[in-house]
Amino acid sequence: MTARTLASTTILMSGGSRGIGLAIALRAARDGANVAMLAKTDSPHPKLAGTVHTAADAVRAAGGQALAVVGDVRSDEDIARAVEQTVDAFGGIDIVVNNASVIDLSRTRTLNAKSYDLMQDVNVRGTLMLSRAAMPHLVRSDNPHVLSLSPPLNLSPRWLGAHTGYTLSKYGMTIVTLGLAAELAKAGVAANTLWPRTTIATAAIQNLAGGDALMRRSRTPDIYADAAYEVITSPSRELTGQSLIVEDVLESAGVTDLSGYAAVPGTPDADLYPDVFLD
Repeated sequence: MTARTLASTTILMSGGSRGIGLAIALRAARDGANVAMLAKTDSPHPKLAGTVHTAADAVRAAGGQALAVVGDVRSDEDIARAVEQTVDAFGGIDIVVNNASVIDLSRTRTLNAKSYDLMQDVNVRGTLMLSRAAMPHLVRSDNPHVLSLSPPLNLSPRWLGAHTGYTLSKYGMTIVTLGLAAELAKAGVAANTLWPRTTIATAAIQNLAGGDALMRRSRTPDIYADAAYEVITSPSRELTGQSLIVEDVLESAGVTDLSGYAAVPGTPDADLYPDVFLD
């Protein structure tokens, strides 16, 4: 699938201070990419490692150029500033990665209204507004991509009824992305989503009930990063409007042995914990 590298290309990412977003940024940095990250993490969190500044340092250490933009993807002003600073620093934007996301798996009766609003604002509105703000620059890129870390639309009652607020927000990310694919097809801007079959060992998983056990049965963020790399290096006019699965993308790229991605080496695939939204 891979047609080119990310050398000298510019990625604008929401979040990225840690976890999957940082793994994607570091994979791009190994090619010499420019990575701009819009994140709120100006100072360390007492329970979460990493800030947007330490992430930028890691990108530079891996061989890329980095721009740390302290801001909130819920803020139109911060988004506009991130786009402006990215273009000023690197000359354009080739790729948008909608990585920032909020998770609350509460059932509807117990879901806090503020948590619901936060998920909608970050997951759905943030995806739309960041992608929209980058559009004038994406259309001038040689190989433009929008990649959202969200699942395929699965209307099974199993998922519709599991955690309706969170499901709505993640499906909203996907609808935004597929809509952009249709809207920008003639301009050659690809827009795809990407989602894993198993849980990924991140702070979001660690902080769930039973997080320690889940972490041991998860894969590392590197599997997501390697699949994302395959997607955003593909020709934009040939791969767009798809809800892609991490493992399928890697299989298409010739990677069939995924054992090296287990968070606990030697964990059989059958013992890994399946992620949500996939039957």
